[in-house]
Amino acid sequence: MTLRMSGITKSFLGVTVLHGVDLDVTAGEVHAVVGENGAGKSTLLKVLSGVHEPDAGTIEIDGRRHRFGSPRHAQDAGVAIIHQEFTLVPERTVAQNVFLGREPVRRGLVDVARMARDTAELLAEVGETGFGPHEVVRRLSVAQQQVVEIVKALATQARIVAMDEPTAALADHEVALLTDLIRRLTARGIAVLYVSHRMPEIFALSDRITVLKDGARVTTRPTAELDPPTLVGLMVGRELAAYYPPRGREFGEVRLEVRAGGTPALRGIDLTVRAGEVVGVAGLQGAGRTELLRAIFGADPFTAGEVRLDGTPVRLTSPRRAITAGVALVTEDRKAEGLALSRSVRENALLVLQAVFRRRARIGAARTRDLLEAVGLRSTGPDQEVRFLSGGNQQKVVLAKWLAADPRVLLLDEPTRGIDVGAKAAVHELVREQAASGVAVLLVCSELPELIGMSDRIVVLHDGEPAGELPAGAAEEDVMALATGGHPAARPDERAEVPR
Repeated sequence: MTLRMSGITKSFLGVTVLHGVDLDVTAGEVHAVVGENGAGKSTLLKVLSGVHEPDAGTIEIDGRRHRFGSPRHAQDAGVAIIHQEFTLVPERTVAQNVFLGREPVRRGLVDVARMARDTAELLAEVGETGFGPHEVVRRLSVAQQQVVEIVKALATQARIVAMDEPTAALADHEVALLTDLIRRLTARGIAVLYVSHRMPEIFALSDRITVLKDGARVTTRPTAELDPPTLVGLMVGRELAAYYPPRGREFGEVRLEVRAGGTPALRGIDLTVRAGEVVGVAGLQGAGRTELLRAIFGADPFTAGEVRLDGTPVRLTSPRRAITAGVALVTEDRKAEGLALSRSVRENALLVLQAVFRRRARIGAARTRDLLEAVGLRSTGPDQEVRFLSGGNQQKVVLAKWLAADPRVLLLDEPTRGIDVGAKAAVHELVREQAASGVAVLLVCSELPELIGMSDRIVVLHDGEPAGELPAGAAEEDVMALATGGHPAARPDERAEVPR
């Protein structure tokens, strides 16, 4: 057994977050750890990586007992953690990042040539990456930066690699590249501990699955003995009757309209969203999905074309103008762009009202409390700092912040990224409730099953341009065909709209 964690217990300020958790991983195995946000997954990884010392329990690697007092101790024992938020220095090269803090020295100086040579060898081990040791990290794609994190782990001679939501920021085709890389790691005998909320990846990659709930281990089973509904039931402690709420049946007048919209990244954007409708936006990474939402929101405004709200032309040249007009944007990076992490739940929930609708802030405080309750926020109270909430609860605060402003148009960019199935279900219900109240929703989501399940209609972008439109319940292969510049397959029972 490469890794064995026994009876791991950890408390913070008198609150026990891990209750005697047992976990083991063998060489060449992918062991998935799943559970709702707040189940204890991240804390368990931090104990393994030496960030936290356990209050009780033991860690054994290759039969030898360890007690990690720091991340360096864990690294020296062969443990590498790849976090959801990258730990790279953007302005440094790939080689400098791979050997950060462990630079080889020759005659008192950093041996730059050796560092580049060793990095090149490690890159060759993981396969074709499309970049070299001298590339500056900020110029790499998110998927390529993920590869750099893995190469860093290999450079430390890691025998155990723990990955925390490694695909949260990746598009579907990039996920496939990471999957191949993980299989290369296990073929070399490396034990992989894999934390993810994405069901397809869990079942495609893992050999065994451990379920955590409320800081305790529920079960550990071979993946072959489980299916998604059973696993979801184990995670949330109840059956979810359906992954997605029913779609809308009746829609109002056109609420949002873009005619011939253009920016440096977008061309010929024509779309409409009716009151009560959820319109999905599909496309590969770089197709212009986020750019479209930012243009409508006035963050990177349209330089050509026209935007109409309820039939009236509007000039949304800044976020403030967009918010005042009734447009809200939930960004894809909640920590960097959606929240003030060191401020309280209450302060974050009132951010929009206080910044833009100052006169309504006092009246809106009571509504905000109701909204936080309606979204099912789990916290110690309104004064708790947002940074101490789980990812799913942080997202609920972001949604409450925008809903307090009573938007007419709700722009959602990856609203369920990095949150568990239970929190996803709550977000899905909330989106449908907003649509039912007459809000027009434009939804960007990289997980095709989720996008299809939530959308009343799907607009597909390719290289900054509309590639076509598909009806509710469209097939994944049709979405991907348009996203890659092709045409959807003709079917006798369902016909996709012909791309323009």
